[in-house]
Amino acid sequence: MTRPDPDELLVRTAFEELGRVSFAEHSLDSLLQRVTDAAAQVLPGRPAASVTVVRQGRFATVAASDPVAAALDGIQYRLGAGPCVEAATSGHPVELPDTRHDRRWAEFASAALERGVFSVRSHPLPVREQVRGGLNLYADAPRAGDERTERLVARLADYAVVPVSNMYLYRSAVERAEHLEVALDSRGVIDQAKGILMERFKLTADQAFQALARRSMERNVRLREVAERLVRTGEFPDS
Repeated sequence: MTRPDPDELLVRTAFEELGRVSFAEHSLDSLLQRVTDAAAQVLPGRPAASVTVVRQGRFATVAASDPVAAALDGIQYRLGAGPCVEAATSGHPVELPDTRHDRRWAEFASAALERGVFSVRSHPLPVREQVRGGLNLYADAPRAGDERTERLVARLADYAVVPVSNMYLYRSAVERAEHLEVALDSRGVIDQAKGILMERFKLTADQAFQALARRSMERNVRLREVAERLVRTGEFPDS
């Protein structure tokens, strides 16, 4: 019988609970903290973690377990270069094993070193719904150059990126649904207000909407607020 790989068991044990996380009960921040805690069990340097997302060519950090991780993400976005930028855009894992001796991203490496970060690992998220991104790990120790550490990092990232990516997409879907609900509510009250004006002043639907829009601009309030007041009070004073 083949004996199980102890490294495989170590990573699997550290991350199997992530697969049981209820997206409705946890935030992306809390999930990322779990990723960071698990990473600390298998990697040297107790890494901080962040998640980079790229949409329409713009980079953003949607979660970070430590302010240092978010700050270093931001520096890379400003420079347009660095491990997290390259991993998110290329779709390939990127590693900066020692910030003291890096020439590829000298300015970023210097900034990382000033903040006590000696190594960085960025792993791309699975591309879904035209969203690109990466899971970034910032450690306060240089990466040991042995095969075991490299193997652990790769397995850790493979386990972690799936729940993190799924959580981000889940939260994005919830936000879109909430925005849609607000938009539908706004449309409903605006349609009611239009109906009142059409009946009261014998206007067409387009004329009623234009009247609401004029009041909104003249009074510097949102169109929905003008419509809500009309529906609630029946008042539509001249400007």
